[in-house]
Amino acid sequence: MEKTKKTILAVDDTDTNIDIMLELLGEKYDVIVALEGYSALEIVKENRVDLILLDIMMPKMDGYEVCRRLKSDESTLNIPIIFITAMSDEKSIEIAYEAGGDDYISKPFKPLELLARINTQLKLKELIEHLNYISSHDEMTEIYNRRKFFELCEKRFEENSENMYAVMIDIDKFKNINDTYGHPTGDKVICLVAKTVSNLLSDDAIFARIGGEEFAILCSYPSHEIAAQSMEKIREAVEDLEVVSDNGGSIKFTISQGISKRTQEIGNLDELLRVADVGLYEAKHLGRNRVVFK
Repeated sequence: MEKTKKTILAVDDTDTNIDIMLELLGEKYDVIVALEGYSALEIVKENRVDLILLDIMMPKMDGYEVCRRLKSDESTLNIPIIFITAMSDEKSIEIAYEAGGDDYISKPFKPLELLARINTQLKLKELIEHLNYISSHDEMTEIYNRRKFFELCEKRFEENSENMYAVMIDIDKFKNINDTYGHPTGDKVICLVAKTVSNLLSDDAIFARIGGEEFAILCSYPSHEIAAQSMEKIREAVEDLEVVSDNGGSIKFTISQGISKRTQEIGNLDELLRVADVGLYEAKHLGRNRVVFK
């Protein structure tokens, strides 16, 4: 399969400079052009950009301000920015790095140097993205891990006070599955449950494996009834699953769930999750394979 080209945004108000960069980079990269700062910011909002080549002296908004705005936005702060400018004095270079620039090249630039620096910044970006991914996702299921779940949910809890629900999920009698069929088969069950639940959640739900066979969700629903119906749909979907063991046998399994809704009496995330956990405990006590709303 053909490897997708990286996208580079070249921001410069001089046509000659843009033409040079297009000729140099056009074969290896997809190059988007902006002739001034405001256009550059709009392009980054509407396109996936992997790296930005940024002039400093431009009309309306200079490159420093463009860089500051991009680096202050969580959605764009990780895009590497290489300043390419005729301003080569130390003060200009200092300001460029203070604004958040990742590298700095003086004009007229050497083509091979520019290509090498672009390649270095793209490799660093890929490495950082990989490290961020493995630090925030569960290795086996590829959903969020416990640490990332609480990081995201604490922020969501502070921002949203209405229609917020927490759900605690546990795979029923999971120890029996491990003891009877072995841990590799148990891992298959965990992964299949994670995938099934993920597919039935909205994109804005925060879903994580918080330990062993335990999962947690923070989500929004317009009503108690819809929240309960959604979790019941998940319970039924898991009940219909099966995993084939190493000896060819079919393994069926179920989950229990506890749900809690944020109210004025619940002042923090831990309390919301604790109430959901009480519901989960009750679901287990009542015979498992059920949803209990607290």
